[in-house]
Amino acid sequence: MGTNPAHQRAAHATGQAIADAGWRLVYGAGDVGLMGEVARAAKAAGAATFGVIPEHLLAKEVAKRDLTTFIVTETMHERKKVMFMNADAIALLPGGAGSLDEIFEVITWAQIGLHRKPIWVIDVDGYWQPLLALMDHVIREGFADASLRDLFTVLDGVDALQAAMAAQDALGAP
Repeated sequence: MGTNPAHQRAAHATGQAIADAGWRLVYGAGDVGLMGEVARAAKAAGAATFGVIPEHLLAKEVAKRDLTTFIVTETMHERKKVMFMNADAIALLPGGAGSLDEIFEVITWAQIGLHRKPIWVIDVDGYWQPLLALMDHVIREGFADASLRDLFTVLDGVDALQAAMAAQDALGAP
């Protein structure tokens, strides 16, 4: 869950927001950490839940099997592909290396034109400010165009996520 209790509260509120908006949660099928908190809250509030987990993580991430849809893949890459193909938008809560791996992959895919799905970075208590500073550094150093920052939207908490979801609904998605 991390060390900041605000992160767990945001994860719970995110699950509730997904259900309130009538969206489906697509995630890594774990029942631990923030992703488990989002899933428990979404499921308890009536959202459809779609979990994808690679075989080698079934025990480590304590696979949450009481989901609407539960898929076991062979590899992490296959997991990310299945999650992405079934998601209408990508939302990043505070997290670790796995979260970074997933967000950089979907940002890269957007950068090379493989998708136009919304990517939302939920910056709870400034958690992602170092990441955003790194992205700005990459741009300043000439390794990416300034348009890199246009590929994702930084949201200041779950209230902003709810507004972004409502705006996306107004566009006809998901």
